[in-house]
Amino acid sequence: MDDLEQAILLASDSPAAAVASPSVRAEALAFCARARDESPPSSLLRLCLSGLASSPHAQVHFWCLQSLHDALLHRCLVLPDDLALLRSSLLSLAVSSHAASPPFLRNKLAQLVALLIRLDYPHVYPSYFLDLLPPAPPQPGLTDMFARVLISLDDDLLSQEYPRSADEATDAMRVKDSMRAQCVPQIARHWHAAASTLRTADPAAAAVALDAARRCISWIDVGLVANDVFVPLLFDIVMSPGSAAPLAAAAVGCLSAVAAKRMDVRAKVGLLRSLLVAQQALGSPDSGLKMAPLVTTYAAEALECYRRLGASDADGAAALEMLEEVLPAVFAAAESSDDEEVDAGSVLEFLSGYVSMMKAPSEKQLGHLGRILEVVRVQMSYDPVYRGHLDVLDKIGKEEEDLKAEQRKDLIALFRSICRVAPAAAQLFIRGLLVTALSSAEASVEDVEVALTLFYRLGEAVGEEEIRTGTGLLGELVPMLLAARFSCHTHRLVALVYLETVTRYMKFMQEHVQYVPHLLGVFLDNRGIHHQNAHVSRRAGYLFMRAVKLLKAKLVPYLDTILQSLQDVLSQFTSMDWANKDAKFPSSEDGSQIFEAVGLLISIEEVSPEKQVQYLTALLNPLCHQIESLVMDAKAQGLEESSPRAISLQQIIVALNMVSKGFNERLVMGNRPAIGVMFKKTLDVVLQVLISFPNVKPLRSKVISFLHRMIEILGTPVLPYIPIALRQLLLDNEDKDMVEFLVLVNQIICKFKSSASTVLEEIFPTIASHLSVILSQDAFSAGPASNTEEMRELQELQRTLYTFLHAMATHDLSTILLTPSCVQYLDTIMQLLLFTSCKHKDILLRKACVQIFVNLVKDWCTNSEDKITGFREFMIEKFATNCCLYSVLDKSFDLRDANSLVLFGEIVVAQKIMYERFGDVFIKKFVETDLTKVCCPPDLAKQYCQKLQGNDIKAFRSFYQSLIEKLRPLGNGSLVFR
Repeated sequence: MDDLEQAILLASDSPAAAVASPSVRAEALAFCARARDESPPSSLLRLCLSGLASSPHAQVHFWCLQSLHDALLHRCLVLPDDLALLRSSLLSLAVSSHAASPPFLRNKLAQLVALLIRLDYPHVYPSYFLDLLPPAPPQPGLTDMFARVLISLDDDLLSQEYPRSADEATDAMRVKDSMRAQCVPQIARHWHAAASTLRTADPAAAAVALDAARRCISWIDVGLVANDVFVPLLFDIVMSPGSAAPLAAAAVGCLSAVAAKRMDVRAKVGLLRSLLVAQQALGSPDSGLKMAPLVTTYAAEALECYRRLGASDADGAAALEMLEEVLPAVFAAAESSDDEEVDAGSVLEFLSGYVSMMKAPSEKQLGHLGRILEVVRVQMSYDPVYRGHLDVLDKIGKEEEDLKAEQRKDLIALFRSICRVAPAAAQLFIRGLLVTALSSAEASVEDVEVALTLFYRLGEAVGEEEIRTGTGLLGELVPMLLAARFSCHTHRLVALVYLETVTRYMKFMQEHVQYVPHLLGVFLDNRGIHHQNAHVSRRAGYLFMRAVKLLKAKLVPYLDTILQSLQDVLSQFTSMDWANKDAKFPSSEDGSQIFEAVGLLISIEEVSPEKQVQYLTALLNPLCHQIESLVMDAKAQGLEESSPRAISLQQIIVALNMVSKGFNERLVMGNRPAIGVMFKKTLDVVLQVLISFPNVKPLRSKVISFLHRMIEILGTPVLPYIPIALRQLLLDNEDKDMVEFLVLVNQIICKFKSSASTVLEEIFPTIASHLSVILSQDAFSAGPASNTEEMRELQELQRTLYTFLHAMATHDLSTILLTPSCVQYLDTIMQLLLFTSCKHKDILLRKACVQIFVNLVKDWCTNSEDKITGFREFMIEKFATNCCLYSVLDKSFDLRDANSLVLFGEIVVAQKIMYERFGDVFIKKFVETDLTKVCCPPDLAKQYCQKLQGNDIKAFRSFYQSLIEKLRPLGNGSLVFR
């Protein structure tokens, strides 16, 4: 034992361990492990009991208790004599334990005793609790030890708050039943005696005794605690100014457990009434602060009784009366800032349930709703401690903002419920908050922010029609909001929520156009776009763009004013010193929404053609001149991707792109052709960037985006520019650059169709040289490898390439594949399309490839001649066999999957088209060779011919599906693609 004791001390946190070397400590740990794991159970038992009896060191005691617990838990100690020795020794230790013992040792001893109780109470040893129960009058040490045993037993076995195995549930029921039959009344009397005797002499021991009582109340006879003796004592402990805080909290816990006790609903009403009689001031705000868990539980239980019994039942009505009597205490608890005493989640859950049961609130209930709204306001408010962090939004501010957003979710749901049952009360509450915030020059950031947030959420609860017409107080509140200038408006939080709230109620201006100038003021002055905070300013630009989209024509009378107010913002791109390397430059997207908003305004047809030209000239010319100047300088000095000039060019092109979003082809090329001329000149200027710097990838992307817009709004006049642009884009074009290039080409195909054939014939060989490499890679394999960024990019590229081929085939451009410069790639393309249509993991890509083949047959093959030799044979010999038959016979083809059925439909159409163009040659080969190879019965083959030659495509599809289902069991589930 001496060696073990020394090893334990070296392996623990003792002074000896602090000066020992790591190697010595490791050797000590190994020695302890061998003593625990390699000693025979009986020897380990006696070794540990010897250590508990003889060693003066707490570390040794703990090791011995833990080793015994592990041995007992893993059923290593099984001999009756060993268990009897262990039991007698532990009970002796427990009843002799004194208050000076370290709490961690008392807990470990209690845990070990609780495990023994689970294993052999009452069938082996029925006297555990009678042996452990302290005699009267209770002494602190014994009371504490007995309570810790009950607490450990609850934690490890009895409590239903944790998931339990079937064996644990059986053991728990056995122990509870035996305790109820044998000793629970004695234990309850002990709790009362401990609480009354030790509340002053040793509050800590009294508190742990009451904590043990709280845990047992759910399964014992509640009358043992809920009586005229125990309950008044508990209330007296809680309300007494001299009670220690832990003791008072334990007493509240017991009372809460009594209130939450499961029982018949009418018995519960009687129990709740008795608690109210015992403490008539239970509903006072002071009780709410001192007994928050109790009043919350009491209110929730009373509400549940009322729900189950109803208002027409006498007990139900009594439950409602008791509920309303304790509501002031609940409100006081909810408004308390003491997070340790008040479970905000429980309070909120009750309040939500209380509001949800209301239908037509009475005057009294409306008063309660006002208090609940105040609770919501208080709990939603930020802590002023974080005010500075939230303004600059540093790491601490971001964490607090995220935390508050999560905390507010349930509060917002509660607020919406109140808005639903009492909309007038909610609006009146918001009005009070706004008036208070506006009337005080010292209104805090937190108060203003939460007032505006609640006003915003009110807008979610009311309908769009109510907002538009200004129903209720909205007709007063929205104008008040538009005119508001809070003393703390410079703070980021206030400014952002103010703008979001104004945006929420913008539909109000559709019916009340007299407030449009006020709305514009919000966005255009220092509350919005000109706010000192850059983030607020950017957000204001985006929200202003939304306002323009909503109100459009109603803003035309104010167009000059708007443009004048935005002049400084619009001109920032042409006034910055881009040669200054120390300057701080905005990103390429900064301010883009403002340009989009201005473009939307200028494009409104109510604006006269002359004004449109005037405004666009003032907007486009400076930007174009700036591009020309930057290109000239960059040609002379070079252009790096991250240089200020490159950033400036990106930003200006984005701005031009945004301006164009308000225009469409009908307006630009039809009604107002002068505007079309202006955009063509702008396109000339922008293409100079691509011509001069084709290898600067971010610039390429911005130019491509601008080209998309010009194709959309200019139409055919863009065609002469396309060859130049595409040639430049193909320079140094890597695989990863192909996606945005092909998306542009696909747009050109869909927009111009055969008119784009010349330029497509020119660029197709370059595309085809990438195509065979890219499409031959397996980008859709299963497993982790397919989820990398590189594989996702390859998947996107493959889809885009197939889309490109599909666009060519479906827009009368397939003959490009037959031109001398492109025909060399035809065989590779056909093989890739065939494989994809049969085997690709992406069903939608397979469908696209089948559609490509169908269109190629229509374009290239007639009944008399083909445009290319060998294609007809390829379709009959390869496509029909592998795609139309083998691929659908394969067991991986799921005929229950919706996408697979769509693909199946395309395959059916392909067979009809092949029959129409190839005639009996196709039928003869497919029936006599392909169907024969898969053991198709002759009668089914004959029916196939009849259905194929008929005019009912639906009947043919239905027959073919049934044919495939009949052929699969004949050993055709794994045919090899040829």
